[in-house]
Amino acid sequence: MIMETERLILRSFRETDRDVFASINADPEVMRYFPAPLSRELSDALMDKALAKEKSDGFCFAPIEEKATGDFLGFVGLSRPSYAKPLPCDPCVEVGWRLARSAWGKGYATEAARAWLRFGFVTLDLEEIVSFTTVINAPSRRVMKRLGMTYDPADDFLHPAVEQGHPLEPHVLYRLGRKDWVAQTGG
Repeated sequence: MIMETERLILRSFRETDRDVFASINADPEVMRYFPAPLSRELSDALMDKALAKEKSDGFCFAPIEEKATGDFLGFVGLSRPSYAKPLPCDPCVEVGWRLARSAWGKGYATEAARAWLRFGFVTLDLEEIVSFTTVINAPSRRVMKRLGMTYDPADDFLHPAVEQGHPLEPHVLYRLGRKDWVAQTGG
């Protein structure tokens, strides 16, 4: 799968992505809203899971690279969450992202996520796409708002994959329905 935006190429993972992907996942600052940075083994497992989901679902979180340089910037995409315990929005498709620090503050997450939203609503014919993060993740919450997603405190939840009582356990859920997306973008 390949999509393009004005500045980005959105594509499938390649074996050659493993080193740079692992360095992003090991960066404590990038991972500050997750329970811990990922080891190389866990990073490789995450990439393998993304590749398997892309094969089974036809989509998953996927790399973005800068057109001008070919630099791997991180990942953005859609995914069907799969946790041991259900989320309050299950079944659902989420849009999410994780970018290298060097890519922060340039609008890349929003640009790539908009392409994925279009793919979700037009190609996959989804009725709704969600996004969620820990309550304190203000940067991701700003991206969700820029995407036109809405937040209702009644949807707040405790993430089932985060240790009970951990400061990152409380999560917020943002939603975007197809009708709202069409109204905002013209479809």
